[in-house]
Amino acid sequence: MAFINTQTPYMFPAVPFTGKIRGGLKEGLEIKIKGTINSSADNIIVNFQTGSGGNDVAFHFNPRFEEGGYVVCNTRQQGQWGPEERTMKMPFKKGMLFELCFLVQESDFEVTVDRKFFLQYSHRVPYDLVDTIAVSGSLKLSIITFQNTSVGRCSETFQFRRTSNWCKPQSPGIQSAHQAQAPMDQTVNTVHSAPGQMFPTHGIQPVRYPTSHLAPFIALIPSGLYPSKSIIISGMVLPDATRFHINLRAGTDIAFHLNPRFDEQAVVRNTQINESWGPEERSLPGEMPFSRGQNFTVWILCESHCFKVAVNGQHLFEYAHRLMNLAAINNLEVAGDIQLTHVQP
Repeated sequence: MAFINTQTPYMFPAVPFTGKIRGGLKEGLEIKIKGTINSSADNIIVNFQTGSGGNDVAFHFNPRFEEGGYVVCNTRQQGQWGPEERTMKMPFKKGMLFELCFLVQESDFEVTVDRKFFLQYSHRVPYDLVDTIAVSGSLKLSIITFQNTSVGRCSETFQFRRTSNWCKPQSPGIQSAHQAQAPMDQTVNTVHSAPGQMFPTHGIQPVRYPTSHLAPFIALIPSGLYPSKSIIISGMVLPDATRFHINLRAGTDIAFHLNPRFDEQAVVRNTQINESWGPEERSLPGEMPFSRGQNFTVWILCESHCFKVAVNGQHLFEYAHRLMNLAAINNLEVAGDIQLTHVQP
């Protein structure tokens, strides 16, 4: 089961935020919100509504920190609220990071907080009327993403361990993570969809890997790259990290190799064609943008002449294409000292 990119995420939007949902809500659409609750929070509001006015709200999700904390759900039609549904639990903590996920199902919204099921809210109005998401309250947003999947719960966390040789890529016969074999006590969480395709999805399976190296996380990029195509990778750098890498592959070639190295305080970029590396690029406009033990989001935007790379919402560098057949670049590979929370190929 594969995720399909439906629209470009909203990165670090200011609160209050109102944004369009391209194509409206559909069954199987998963909307994920990540951010931080303010230390002095009183309430949070997420509305799935028709238009920006707020008179027609199909789903009003409203955690309130008063009286020990509870969550109000409701629907508003033509400016009139219906009966409240209250859940007397508070899944959020003040001052803490959170991951809030809404999955549109045939009969209801399924809500997951920090990858744990929280509640279901039955549709009171047709969900396909919704074309806007609005977020307000005592929080800071880092990203809002949209993914299509036919069924299931929100994405789990992926754990990656370090490889033994960071600059040397896999052999031409690269092995998908779900094909690797290893002793029973050595596992890494990854996923598989259709045969031979790897996607970040809800069907997490423990996967074996050889003791000498970690088979990387591999995701197919449907239809390959093209100008305006975005790839987003979010996660956390492990506290004892040495290096990790992100590769955009075209067959056995690596069109773009992004390799943060904490032992060198450098972000190395390169291309490998016919098993030969080109000249490295290392220059940065400022300090190393990745830190051990810290969350990160890498946004790679493919343009006609280059890749533009932003880290944590800040433009970092451009990398001119050395392999010009963009459509042939159809695999994403990630490995190293990181824990992934979101991958959008």
